[in-house]
Amino acid sequence: MKTNDYVKFVTQQFVQYMDQPKTERKMKRVQRKEERSPFPSRWFGMLPLGFMIWYRKKRS
Repeated sequence: MKTNDYVKFVTQQFVQYMDQPKTERKMKRVQRKEERSPFPSRWFGMLPLGFMIWYRKKRS
């Protein structure tokens, strides 16, 4: 992909984004935020879950 093509693509995406009403942009942003997985699993995978289960078993 040439630099000119990339600049054209980014410009098109930006114009599409700016053409949307402000309320629609905010709704999409909130929706994306809600769909994201929790921070520990997003950054560390299954390790926090495994550690939490192990710790609960050990404490009981």
